[in-house]
Amino acid sequence: MQAASAEKRVVVEPTPAALAARVADRFITRLRARTRSGRIAHVALTGGSMGGAVLRAVAENPRSADVDWSLVHFWWGDERFVPRGDADRNSLQSREALLDHIDVPAENVHEVAGPDSGLSLDESAAAYAAELARFATDENPWPTFAVCFLGVGPDGHIASLFPDRPEVTVTDAAVLPVRESPKPPPERVTLTRPVLNSSKRVWLVITGADKASALGLALAGASYTSVPAAGAKGRKRTVFFVDEAAASEVSPDLIDPAY
Repeated sequence: MQAASAEKRVVVEPTPAALAARVADRFITRLRARTRSGRIAHVALTGGSMGGAVLRAVAENPRSADVDWSLVHFWWGDERFVPRGDADRNSLQSREALLDHIDVPAENVHEVAGPDSGLSLDESAAAYAAELARFATDENPWPTFAVCFLGVGPDGHIASLFPDRPEVTVTDAAVLPVRESPKPPPERVTLTRPVLNSSKRVWLVITGADKASALGLALAGASYTSVPAAGAKGRKRTVFFVDEAAASEVSPDLIDPAY
């Protein structure tokens, strides 16, 4: 049974910029505490405008110098199957926002192979699963993420797990290829729910009025097959970081002003 502390919390900031700064500060605090004790921190990143905004806020925060980045490993919850230099790559966005500005070893950055690697979509997914397995834990054949960032689409999708698609229900694989994605580009590689939900902390970062309905459904306990965000839950913490526009359908008693 998960502890009560793993219950979903909602943190609201007035604007996307204020939200990015708050998430970045929490992220730095978490990584600083972990790396100061010499522990490795595995982190799963997300794409999208807020994924990039949070990482830029981390890069701009002077406290980021307190993190021992040599102990941090970066992964991605999903990736678009496009060449490495393509603007659609989540990893390219992450590099430009943060990774190129910190002293993180190249071997700590675990990118999904694109078509320019010579691998097919299925081979890329298999290779990413094998890379995850290099950092297996006693419990799972993948690393435990200290923090897993997730964006949420207006349809409630997370990573590349889209509503009412077979990928969202898979539990016997760590990584899946995705074809004919309802959101372009059509080919992607995604982590599965078991991997995402084995994270210690799942942080969903959501902005905009177009996300309000999906957020409301996720918090109301909708079916995760229809609203994948409803099935996202960290082992220790599950936090929805949202701006006021996205929070319009959130009950005030769910908002945690102290977190």
